[in-house]
Amino acid sequence: MPLVAATLLLLQSGAGLPGRDRPELRAGLDTLYAGGFPTAAAYFATLATHDTADPAALIFEAGAYIWWAAALENDAYEARRIDSLLSVALARASAQPSGPTREFWLATALGYRARQHDLQGHSWGAAKDGKAMRDAYRRVLQVDSTCVDCYLGLGVYQYGLARASALARLVAKLIGLGSGSAELGISYLRRVARDGDLARVEANWVLAAALVREAARDPGGRAALEREARGYVRRLAARYPGNPVFQRFLQDVPAAPP
Repeated sequence: MPLVAATLLLLQSGAGLPGRDRPELRAGLDTLYAGGFPTAAAYFATLATHDTADPAALIFEAGAYIWWAAALENDAYEARRIDSLLSVALARASAQPSGPTREFWLATALGYRARQHDLQGHSWGAAKDGKAMRDAYRRVLQVDSTCVDCYLGLGVYQYGLARASALARLVAKLIGLGSGSAELGISYLRRVARDGDLARVEANWVLAAALVREAARDPGGRAALEREARGYVRRLAARYPGNPVFQRFLQDVPAAPP
């Protein structure tokens, strides 16, 4: 089932977790958001070789290729490399000591892999990873309620399930995924877009994409929803003018008349 829309890129940080102050990750993400996808990928690859137990750099290296593929409008771009990076990241995360930090990075890697499964048409794999992602983020929040960035993954999960097909929602209930709630999902995204740490940029982007999807379902509210979505992306594009993904969004979603 379409658990995560192909346009929704899931990239998060360790806000609220022990050891979250990692300026090296922030520097790489700024390069990524600025549109320097090859440079960011190489940067995270180097970080991954410096600490062979840490899954974060591998996850963000995969994220750099995902953004690069989006810029090229080619979902298959470096798909095998992305899958390989996520497999190693999951192994590293699973080997971490028990605790919220382990659960967070495990959930983040699972969220990425769910997205990849979804793009590749592997519905069962996407559903399985999505449920595991949800459960891991919930375990983090039980220990550390300050992990605002956790709500990005949970928001995408709720929204994706709510907007799946009727058959997909039925199957989701049967296998224990729940029914999802678009309203709850969007409220989670708004929270991270406002209060998130490293995930704030990503949440603004994901929220804008979700609002455009909602606009297509609501002719009466379409202008207002698209105007709000453009506002989020316009601010991102102003901060990161070299990112072609943001620029294309502004071209594809025209400004509504006053």
